[in-house]
Formats: sequence, structure tokens, C-alpha cells
Amino acid sequence: MYVSFFDLFKIGIGPSSSHTMGPLNASNLFIKSLTFLKKKHKIYRIKVGVYGSLALTGKGHGTDLGIAAGLLGYKPNNVTISKISSSIKDNSIYIDSLDIKFNIKDDLKFNYKLNSKSRFSNKIIYSAFSKKNDLILEKTYYSIGGGFVIDQENQKKNKIIKVRYDYNSANKLLEIGKNEGISIPNIIRTNEKDLNKTKTEREIDNDVLSIWKEMNKSIYKGMQETGQLSGKMQIKKRANYLYKRLIKKDETYDPLDVLDWVNIFAIAVSEENASFGRVVTAPTNGAAGIIPAVIKYYIEFTKESNDKGIIDFLLTASAIGGLYKNNASISGADAGCQGEVGVACSMAAAGLTSALGGTNEQIENAAEIAMEHNLGLTCDPINGMVQIPCIERNAMGAIKAINASRISLNGSGEHKVSLDEVIKTMWETGKNMNEIYKETSKGGLAVNVSEC
Repeated sequence: MYVSFFDLFKIGIGPSSSHTMGPLNASNLFIKSLTFLKKKHKIYRIKVGVYGSLALTGKGHGTDLGIAAGLLGYKPNNVTISKISSSIKDNSIYIDSLDIKFNIKDDLKFNYKLNSKSRFSNKIIYSAFSKKNDLILEKTYYSIGGGFVIDQENQKKNKIIKVRYDYNSANKLLEIGKNEGISIPNIIRTNEKDLNKTKTEREIDNDVLSIWKEMNKSIYKGMQETGQLSGKMQIKKRANYLYKRLIKKDETYDPLDVLDWVNIFAIAVSEENASFGRVVTAPTNGAAGIIPAVIKYYIEFTKESNDKGIIDFLLTASAIGGLYKNNASISGADAGCQGEVGVACSMAAAGLTSALGGTNEQIENAAEIAMEHNLGLTCDPINGMVQIPCIERNAMGAIKAINASRISLNGSGEHKVSLDEVIKTMWETGKNMNEIYKETSKGGLAVNVSEC
């Protein structure tokens, strides 16, 4: 099924698209379902249970804050951490639409038992009770990465999106391009026009460009911030320090300064995300620094960069991201960090190749190279926070994406391993990966590194 660009790239709040934005969206859906109930006036209490990775690392990811924000009616694109904090009084929030209080401490339960048999790890169960403790409504949702949420009851009723160029594999994408004589970004541009019939292609391009502008704001805000990230690890923010250090360097030419700049761009966005700031899911919050950093590299360090290149970059990245979402996963809880940093790296490599004039075949090759060398990447955040190793992983992912693009552009596009085969391998690897390495903080660096 086609995944719209504007569903994949969304403006939201950090630090996690699956653990913060997903629960926020699930709360929105639950409140909406209650408004249609004839007995809504009898609702006295709401209870919420979170499961799997969502429970194990939820407190470090702000899951409780996301759930509270959604119950209050906030959306990912209009909420800030200050708004949420000011709405919580003595661990309680007042849900005006239902005239009830929800106590985060008493009514939100973190259930730490993993269910490896479930297709999705991050489950949320909402229950509404009467004053006599009679169950009025119960709903189950799954947060599947990138802020996407599935309603367990209605997941089979999802409406099929009809677009001119439907595809569910990289091979089909290349086939469309060859048969129609059309580039990958133009395939996506045409599909988005089909979904937004009232808009011209120019208006769609402007909307895509506005997503980049939000990413760029995150870069600049992150580069200006100082101090420490939240949490007991007391990690100092580095983007501002690295930026000031780089611009003070001697004027002697060092070609590797480019790498330093890319590192700064990626770290800036990732620190903004870790600070509950405003970022764009790309395709997730945990990997939100990679695509902005590579676009910034394209603008600052390549010849003849322009807005069209930025738009083609993002549209192409969307095409690749949709393949991963449909055929594998973009959730660290389901596939490990290969599903977040790996996917973002693959998307960025494809996008950069497109912006630099690469063929469809070179674009597919770049995406394949980038993921091939992220296979098996685990998700093991220390203390359950999107800080270590997540922030540096964004920087490494951005550099790897640039290199994958360069390798591809210096070739013909012909290669032995296809992107489809790599996506299949990535998903099989994710399914076979031990649960302790899938955003549970039960293995890897999360248990072998001192938190102090």
C-alpha cells in the first residue's frame, strides 16, 4: 500500500516517534472513540496499560507525557513539553471533554512482560470505567514506529489508497520508471498529486520544501543550545561546542572538515529531539538527525544545489521509506536500530543520489548499500533514553549515507544484491534478533555501560 510523503514525514515532539508521538496519537484516537458513545456521560475513570518495549523504556522516552498530552487533545505538531508540564497538577490531568481526572501515577500502568508472539511490540490498552467500576469501553492500539498507530479492532478495515503509480517493491518502482520514462521523485510527486487533487504540483513541492524548513530549524536550534540533556546521566549537549570549535579552527584547508560539519548537523537535531524539542520524523524521531544532516551537506558542500534538489531528495527518500514500512519495519522495538538509523541512512543515501542527478538504478543501489551495512544494528539505549548511543548513531548514519551515495554515483547502477533482498534480510534479521536488543534496554550497551 502506498505510504504518503506527508504521513512518513511529520512534525512532532521528541524524543521518540514510537514511544512519545505514537502514544499521543493513540490517546487522541481513544478520546475520539469515546465522543461517539451514548454512555460517555457515565465515564468516571480512564485506565491505560502499556506493554513491551513501550513499558520497558517508556519513562525514559516520555511515554507517560505523550499519553497525557493526547488525552488532553494535543497533537504532535502543536504540543511542547512546557504545555504538557503546565497541564499536569499533582500527577493528574483534567480531561475537559469528559469532565474527569486522569491520575498518571495511579491510572497508568507499565507492564514489563514481553510478548514475542505479537507482530508488534508496543501495545497500549485504554479502558473507560463508570463510577461503579463497570467497563464502558476498552480499545487496544499498537505504536508501530514513526508515530504510526494501528487500532487492533479496525486494522483490517484500513482504506486502500489509490494512486497512479502503486508499488510494493523496489523492483516494481524501477519497472515503473523504465516503462513510463519517469524518475523516482516524479513518481512520488504524481502520487501525491493524486492524493491532493485540489493542489498543484508546485503547491505540493512547496509543502515538501516546508518540511525541509522545519528540519533546518531543528538544526539551527540544536546548534544554539547549551547545557545538559534531561535525565540522570547528565550528558552535556555538544552541537554548540563542536560548532564553535570548528569555526575557530585555523584557515588551513582540511577536507575532513566536511565530516565535522555533517556530524554537527546530525547531532544538533538529535539533541533537540532528546530534549523533547520539535523535530520531523524521518522516518522516526530516534533517527531524525540523519536526513536533515545529509540535506544540509547537499546544500553546503555540493555544486549547484537548489530547492528542486532538496524536493527531489525528500520525495525519493519517501519512496524508499515506504518500502521499509510496508515490507519490514521502521520501529526499533520491532527490528532493532537497523529499522530506524538503518532505514534513515538508506533513505538519505537514495535522496542524495537523486538530488545529485543519479539514475533510478543508482538511487536503488545507494539505498541498498546503505542498509546492507546497517544490518543487525541493535537498539540498546542506555537508561532507556534517546541519548547514548542514539545521538552519535545519527552522525555515523549520515556519513554512511553520503558514502553509499558516492559509491553508487561512481558506478553504473548495476549490482548483485537488490534493495528488495536487503529489505527482506533486514526484516528477517529483526524478527530473529533477541528481544533484549530491541529498545528494551535489557542488553548491549544498556547493561554493560555505567550510567553515572
